[in-house]
This record gives sequence, structure tokens and C-alpha cells, in this order.
Amino acid sequence: MVPTGAYGTWPSPIDAALAAAHDGSPEYVGVVGDEVWWTEPRPAEGGRRALVRRRPDGTAEPVLPAPWNVRSRVIEYGGRPWAGTARGEGGPLVVFVHFADQRLYAFEPDGAGAPRPLSPLSAVGGGLRWADPVVVAARDEVWCVLEEFTGDAPGDVRRVLAAVPLDGSAAEDRTRVRELSDGRHRFVTGPRPSPDGRRAAWLAWDHPRMPWDGTEAVVAELGADGTFGGARTVAGGPAESIAQVDWAADGALLFASDRTGWWNLYRIAAVPPLATSSHPGDRPAGPPRELTAEPVALCPREEEFGGPLWQLGRRWFHPLENGLIAVVHGRGATALGILDPESGEVVDAAGPWTAWQCTLAVHGSRVVGVAASPRSAFEVVELDTRSGRTRVVGCAHDDPVDPAYYPEPQIRTFTGPGGREIHAHVYPPHHPGRAAPGDELPPYVIWAHGGPTSQVPLVLDLEIAYFTSRGIGVAEVNYGGSTGYGREYRERLREQWGVVDVEDCAEVAAALADEGTADPARLAIRGGSAGGWTSAASLATTDVYACGTITYPVLDLSDWSSDEGTHDFEARYTESLIGPADEYPGRYAERSPITHADRIRAPFLLLQGLDDVICRPVQCERFLARTAGSGIPYAYLAFEGEGHGFRRADTMIRALEAELSLYAQTFGIDRRDVPLLELMK
Repeated sequence: MVPTGAYGTWPSPIDAALAAAHDGSPEYVGVVGDEVWWTEPRPAEGGRRALVRRRPDGTAEPVLPAPWNVRSRVIEYGGRPWAGTARGEGGPLVVFVHFADQRLYAFEPDGAGAPRPLSPLSAVGGGLRWADPVVVAARDEVWCVLEEFTGDAPGDVRRVLAAVPLDGSAAEDRTRVRELSDGRHRFVTGPRPSPDGRRAAWLAWDHPRMPWDGTEAVVAELGADGTFGGARTVAGGPAESIAQVDWAADGALLFASDRTGWWNLYRIAAVPPLATSSHPGDRPAGPPRELTAEPVALCPREEEFGGPLWQLGRRWFHPLENGLIAVVHGRGATALGILDPESGEVVDAAGPWTAWQCTLAVHGSRVVGVAASPRSAFEVVELDTRSGRTRVVGCAHDDPVDPAYYPEPQIRTFTGPGGREIHAHVYPPHHPGRAAPGDELPPYVIWAHGGPTSQVPLVLDLEIAYFTSRGIGVAEVNYGGSTGYGREYRERLREQWGVVDVEDCAEVAAALADEGTADPARLAIRGGSAGGWTSAASLATTDVYACGTITYPVLDLSDWSSDEGTHDFEARYTESLIGPADEYPGRYAERSPITHADRIRAPFLLLQGLDDVICRPVQCERFLARTAGSGIPYAYLAFEGEGHGFRRADTMIRALEAELSLYAQTFGIDRRDVPLLELMK
């Protein structure tokens, strides 16, 4: 007979250290010759990102030892930080961004030398930063995005496409960096040269738009001297978001656009030139092949073949040499498929994975991506398009505990105000060796994701299992404004941030209580970044929750949208989320949790990284000052060396144990296996 124990008291082999050790996922896969490369997290090594190569014999190894940290800070959220190329002799050459100084480095991992710097340093503001590189071996250069600070303020910055010599001549000389674009756009992605070397394509957008609001696909002609000329917009605009652009093998331009309300894939065909003669060694004869004016939808569906461009270099599709296209697509959940652009048919890869990340690489007939499922963490997966077989080639999931302790998720759709749909993943308490008394309902924590233009995937997360295996349920809410369900769902949050997200989370919590799934007296809310905003706003404006966890949050809109309030990428984000400040000044105060901090009547835990430049610690300090004297129990934990998103194992352990202690104290759960969180008043 299974022993009985109150919800929240169950013993669990999933401790905070185990959850922290498995936090994060591989990213930015690529192919160098016949090797697969990617970056992966190292929480136990100060949170650095390691660059890993998988050799043809199947062995995988880090390319660089600690403290090398392959991570870019362009637009603060970063982007693809490395590129590599195979060479006939001497092994591969890799170019990467080192997080500590944000310089570009070149490295020959099969040689005896150390990484050598390619880009110079700058003492102005945030210096020089680089992302989304591509090695152009024919010119002995690396082409990428250059983010250059011109002053000390977050908005004193310019971004251009740039070419950096691979010989290191620019390492101490900024004048040796060639600027490829004219700087007329505030934001750009890295250039994608066409197969014939005659053109380059990239994305661009400007304030106040975010990339999921409206972007432009730009194409320029490449001169024989490596210059870009005649740059022109071929698709996109202020109300059309293009998530990615690339070239097919035949010279056609491919892009993912939401012009119909869903990010679908389109093609602009290339018309062959009239001239046919050429001299040996010359470029292809005649002018570059012209692009026809009208894009053609390759697979029109009410599902997403793209997503929000939070980092530069995200890739939802990748053309193959045979004309087929690898695509990450879906509605809510995502799959890896192979699209035939002639028939519009998509054949999905077999396997258990329910979430594929926006990173793809191709070598020959094989496609490499990163995927996870409710029973497995993110892995590097390879699909052989000829045989249809898939296999894990990196970061293979290895159950750290008996999988019987993993939660069993439920995909739910709830009804919100006005009958609108709210998508969520519900994880009931689950333990193979414990049951709860029949007359007891479990506590639940509502998880609000960050972004807010983002989503939570349906995957194994040991942080969730940390709670569910102890008898505390979790509900992840893809509230209105989340991605994965089309532009209309995404734009429910337009000028409604702090309203729709708060309402949707509360509706899910209330529905779980009303149906007898959750204890209405033991509901909590937690979230980080934009999710921290939703958590704080929920505690301040509703009486649904008994307590909450607020992590590196936005708390004061007036401060966050000021010239010094946050980084440049999101500096005008509130114009779509709240409305232009000069037109609706009252909203900025009315929606801000700091305005209503004195209304909070529930205990809370506030977590903050002291190096956070996106949501600054000063907001937390001012928020706490507003709650002074209220008598509400709270704890504030601030972490040195942490920015926006915790990466160090010791930080994640402390934060998770503190969160559990808050719930135990608030919900009346007897737990003595975590340090007691001291709550102040």
C-alpha cells in the first residue's frame, strides 16, 4: 500500500542542486566539415557557455577550457556567438565571441596556439560587441553584426554589418574593420551571402517596433571588392514581422513572414540572367539573377514556421542542397519537418520530442537541431532525410533519477474573460511512493513566463519536478500575448500588459480551484523578468494568491522606459505593451506594481541579480521601500555576479530552496530539508 503524506511533505530525490545542474540547454548548432558543433551551459563553472565539437567517431569534447565563455551581449540578449569553417590542412578554424570582453577571437583547435583576438577593444560605454558571424573564406574575413557604443547611455549605440579580417590586423586598429551596411536601421541581423556570392540578405527594424511587430528583409548586391551596394527592402514592413531570411540553393530568397497572421514560409524566385559566357575564374557571367516581385507561400497553414527574434541568428528553417527545406513548425508544440516547396507537403521527423528550438544546421542530407520532450531534457538530434531516421548525437538525456518522479503534464485550454482561450500546461503533484489524504487538495504555483512575447515549451524541467515530486502542483500559463498561436493571440497583450497577463493567470488559478484540482487557499504565483512583472502585478491587484516569487522583474514602467532605465533593444517595448507614454502617461503609473506595492497583502520573495542591466536592482529597492511598514512578510535575495537570468549553480540552488521555503511557511507545510528562509516585515 502506498504511504500517505500531506501534499508538499513528500520526500524527493530531486534536490535543488540536481535541478541547477540540469538547467539550460544546448544552443546554436552548426556544422564544421563533417563535425557537429554547439554551445552548452556549464552552471558549475560560473555559468559559462562551452563550445563543444562532436567528431565523426561520435566523441564530443569542449573546444575551449574555462574560463573561455562563448556568448555574445549584442542587444543584451545576445545572438549566435560563433562560426566555423573546415580547411584542407590544419583542421577547422572557429571564430567566437568571448563573453568577458566581447571581442571576436579566432582559434584553430587542432593547432598548438591559443585563441587570438580579431577585434579591438573600446572604452566607450558598452564597447564593441559582435554577433551572428559567418566566415567568408574567399575574402579571409568574418562578416557579422557590430554593436558599437558611442556614449555611456544605453541608447548611445549603433549597429551595422561589418567585416573583420581573419589575419588579426583589426585587433588593435578599429579602422581595419570594414562596415558593410550604412547604419540607417537601428537593428540588423547578420548577413546571409547567396550561394553564388552575388548578394547578401539580412533583417532590419527600427524603434519603436520590436522584431515581432515589423521587420524588413533587405537585399544588397555584393561587389567584387566585397562591398555592399544597392540595398533595398524586398519584403516586410512596419506591420509585417519577418523572423528569418535565407537563400535556397537555386538563388531564390526564402523568408518566414506573418503577413497572414501566422509565421509561414515564402519564396521569391530568382530569374536567370540573359548572359551565359564567362572567363575562367570569374564570377558567374552577367548581372545577378533578379528577384521576382511576388512572394509565394510554400506551405500556408495556421501554424508557426517562425517565432520571436529575441536573439540574433535564430533559425526556424534551413534549406537543403536538394531543394527541400528543414522547418521547425507547429501550433503551441513544435516539430522538425522536411518541406517540399513544390508540393507544400511537410513530413515530420519521428520521435518523442514535443519542442524543437530555433536552431538548425545541415550537412548533406542530414539536419541537426535541439529538441526535448516531457520525459527528456534538450538534446542535440540529427535527422537523416534519406532514411527518415533520427538519433541523438549530443547532450543525450540521461535520467538523473528514476523517471517515475517526473510529472505527467496535461495540455489544457481554459476560458478567460469574453470567452477567450488561455493555453496552459498543468503539472499535478506526482510521486511514485506517496499519496495524499483523500480529503486534501494540493497547493499550486502558477508560473508566468518571461518575454512577455514568448512561450513555455512542453518539456521536462527539473525545477517543475522539484515541486511536483514534493506534492506541489505547477501550472505554466501561455497567457494572451504568448507566441506559438498566431499574431492575433500574440497581440492580445498590445497595450494590455498588466491586464491580460494578470487576468489569464488568475483565470487558470481560479479554474483549477473551482474544478477541485487545486486548494484555493494555497495558490502562489511566480515568474522572472516580464513574468516577474506579472507576478508582482498579480499580488498587488488581485486576491487570488497566498504568496508569490518575483524574480529580476520590471516594477516601475516610468523608470524602465526612461533613457537610463533599460537596454536599447527594449527601450521602446512599452509603446506596444502599454501605449506611447506621451499619449497615455497615466497608464504607466497605474499599471506599475510599484504604484500599488502598499496594497500587497501576501508574503513574497524577491530575487535579483546585481549585474542586471535589463531590469535594474534599483527597481527592487524602490519597490521594497514602498512596502515598508506594511507588515507583510518578505525576503529579498540579491546575487553578485548575476545578470538577467541566473546562470550559476550556487545562485540557482539558493533561489530554488528559498522559493520552496516560502511556500512551506505560507502553506503550512512541514519541511526541514531546505534552509529556512528568513522573512522580514
